[in-house]
Amino acid sequence: MNDFSAEAMGLVIREHRQALRPSMTQDELAKRAEYGKGGAVSISRIESGLISPGEHRLAAIALALQLTPEQLKQEAEDQTRSLARQRGQRPVKLRDQVAETKRRHAEINEKVARRSKITQEYGEAFNRVHDAARDGFFLRFVELAESISGAPEPERPREEEIDSTGEIPTAIRVEAMSAGIANAIRGAAAGGATGVAVGGAAAYGAFTAAALFGTASTGAAISTLSGVAATNATLAVLGGGTLAAGGAGMAGGTLLLTGMVAAPAAALAAAGFYVLRQRRNKKEEERLRTEVEAAEAALDQSQQGFDTMIDVLHRAPDIMEYVSVHGTHALEKWRVSLPPEPRDWELLGYEGQERYKEFLTVAGCLLAVSTINVSALLTARPDALPEMDKAIDETLRYADKTIKSIV
Repeated sequence: MNDFSAEAMGLVIREHRQALRPSMTQDELAKRAEYGKGGAVSISRIESGLISPGEHRLAAIALALQLTPEQLKQEAEDQTRSLARQRGQRPVKLRDQVAETKRRHAEINEKVARRSKITQEYGEAFNRVHDAARDGFFLRFVELAESISGAPEPERPREEEIDSTGEIPTAIRVEAMSAGIANAIRGAAAGGATGVAVGGAAAYGAFTAAALFGTASTGAAISTLSGVAATNATLAVLGGGTLAAGGAGMAGGTLLLTGMVAAPAAALAAAGFYVLRQRRNKKEEERLRTEVEAAEAALDQSQQGFDTMIDVLHRAPDIMEYVSVHGTHALEKWRVSLPPEPRDWELLGYEGQERYKEFLTVAGCLLAVSTINVSALLTARPDALPEMDKAIDETLRYADKTIKSIV
């Protein structure tokens, strides 16, 4: 867990940016730190203490400021202690205590409102790109694949590929998901109800469920091996229904995520009566101050999970947009090269068969990114976050690298 607050890191970054000669604008820092479109907004939010950059983002910012990440972290830790000392000095008079608590209460509500706005903004952007990749690539590939008879049964991950801890590397999870998609295609081609004929979102949900809940060669459920059982349970809530029933998964969870982000402020609702009162007795003031401090602590504890969630919602759309643009183009080229229907696997030739397998891998990568359990980041224990962050980063990096190597 970080030993500095997002507020402190933001103050340190702003101070160094403005201290440069000539001073650097937020837009210039964003460009030098290799942020994409709208990067200045991200820098503004970092400097305001709303979000804190992850390790790879912090390293890029430090380089742009001619510093090391360690220097930024150390200064942020010092600034965190300084802010804590300042806030630990409570006013003596009750009237001043009331004013201070009211100010802190307002700051909590403002911070939560801004967090909620950021969550909704990123969530809606994710939705748009996710749906474009789903409709433009995933479902179009499924439709073409269903027209090919005789495709071989895909290989499942082998037992010896699973390490002793029971954790599966991203490459094997993607392999398992791709195999699940392929088997669902085979079932649909044989007359099942899984194919695109059942409708866009429902078809996508059916193929997603097939990939997540397929069976490995060892007889163990892929959901057990890859740890997606809990993910799907969360997706059922986030998407307003299970993926198999056409739920949208992470893409449908913006409203719930926003509500989870706002939870610390919601906990203060019962105390709102006392905040509005201009005069209150010492007992009432102590009660409200305790609740305000608890809400502040909850916000601080959830900051790292919130930062990781926003990082996922920032990075995942880039991967999906690449699939939507370049994957769709590559898929169209493959479609043109296919023999006329009815199509047989053997008639595809070696290159056509290899392209089919590659597109299965892209579909598996897309699924792996789409089903990252972002809501769990908001409720995870602080000591569990580093491992979760590492696993998510591995998934995003692997998917990005693999997809670009194919299309």
